[in-house]
Amino acid sequence: MKKLLVIILINTFLCISAYAAKNLYVSYKDFPKQVYKNQKFEIVVKALITTKDFESINTTFIGGKNIDVINSNSTWELISDNIYENRYYFKARNGTFVLPSLEINILNSGNIIETSLLSPANISYSNIATKDKRFSNIIAKDLVLKAYKTKQYNNKESLTIIDIDAIDSNLEDFSLDNIEEQGVSNIKDEFPNQNLIYYFVMPVHKKKVIFNYYNTSTRSFVDITIPLILQNELVSTQTDLNPNDSNFEKYKKIAVAVIFVLFLLLYIWKRSKLYMYISIVLFIITALYLMPNRTGIVKKDSFVYILPTKNSTIFFKLENNQKVEVLNTKKDFIKVMGIDNKFIGWIKEENFGKN
Repeated sequence: MKKLLVIILINTFLCISAYAAKNLYVSYKDFPKQVYKNQKFEIVVKALITTKDFESINTTFIGGKNIDVINSNSTWELISDNIYENRYYFKARNGTFVLPSLEINILNSGNIIETSLLSPANISYSNIATKDKRFSNIIAKDLVLKAYKTKQYNNKESLTIIDIDAIDSNLEDFSLDNIEEQGVSNIKDEFPNQNLIYYFVMPVHKKKVIFNYYNTSTRSFVDITIPLILQNELVSTQTDLNPNDSNFEKYKKIAVAVIFVLFLLLYIWKRSKLYMYISIVLFIITALYLMPNRTGIVKKDSFVYILPTKNSTIFFKLENNQKVEVLNTKKDFIKVMGIDNKFIGWIKEENFGKN
């Protein structure tokens, strides 16, 4: 009986020892001590795996609040013997954010053979530049204004396009204070690298715009100045945004109408067939000149371009169907002016529809 009890105890001990044998150890290698609103930040996780009997590693994010995981499918990399690392990027939406717990699993043939749970890192939160009118909402490791271009938008306003590169940033939140008409033309997000094409409209008498961003490397605000230098050309043409508004067009219409009336009076006076034919031709030309432009609808999600070319910068994207007046046509593009929402630009012909 005693021998049987000893055998049972030994087997139990072996089973417990086998169950307790641990092959997966996880920890945080690096994370920021403090983050700011809408900041994107990096957390580096390390895994020590003391067995070769596995095929893959995966991570499950459990819980969390007011936090976005940007690259939840990031793959683990072997750094050295038995040491693996992964870099996860997060974005805190407000001060009540809570990081998720990280459940790290090692798998074999699709089956989980061991799991380790990593509790949330302790990161504090702070608002930033709450009263700074120049703050662009951007927090970045680095930001570069690559290019900028200003053109006349209409008689009172200019249009500026800027091209920005940034690292570890939140360029999707970029905004300039006290500018009514502004928006994203295009954004490329291959975090940690981002590129932003942005436009804004300013009064023509404004000569510069200054904004700042918070640099996480220097822990300071950096001012960026955009000179607003007009390039003596108007958006989408070399003359005027709206051909109907140009003085040349107005004088041309008046001249044609006056000549028509003159030849009509000559016909009435002389009763000459020549004057009659000329009057008819002038009447047709005058009617065409004075005829209002055709109107139509530009479809929702259509892009409005600055120039009628394939490589032109996108001015903005229409959020709804827009009723427009046709100003000009060129190849596969139509120049339109918004009737309700005032804008002028070029659209692709395929995005234009009749009322």
